[in-house]
Amino acid sequence: MTDQVSMQTRLLDLETRVWEALVSGDSGADDALLADDFIGVYPDGFAGKDAHVGQLDRGSTVAGYRLSEVQLRQTSGVSGLLIYRADYLRAGREIWEVMLVSSLWECRDGAWINTFSQDTPLSGANVP
Repeated sequence: MTDQVSMQTRLLDLETRVWEALVSGDSGADDALLADDFIGVYPDGFAGKDAHVGQLDRGSTVAGYRLSEVQLRQTSGVSGLLIYRADYLRAGREIWEVMLVSSLWECRDGAWINTFSQDTPLSGANVP
């Protein structure tokens, strides 16, 4: 089984790449990180890979972000659920928002890929 600390470090790096794609508007990077059968569970409903990547068709969706309170639930030697708090600023907005994220990563054919994500808005949270 993969060491939990090294898996958390690996998955946090991959998750950060997803956030960086949202900041840069890089749909190619986002596409490469998500499984074809990716499913997201969001306050406005379900979204597949095409919807997640497609949001970048108009460019950046996030202007800034900070990830904290990171936890890992290692589900096997080749999968793990990354859980964290995301403070983020949407592109074109002035007020930071907060959500709690659960993101499932799996190693398929030797490559780590995001297969599931759920975002839960955290209302009334203080943003540092």
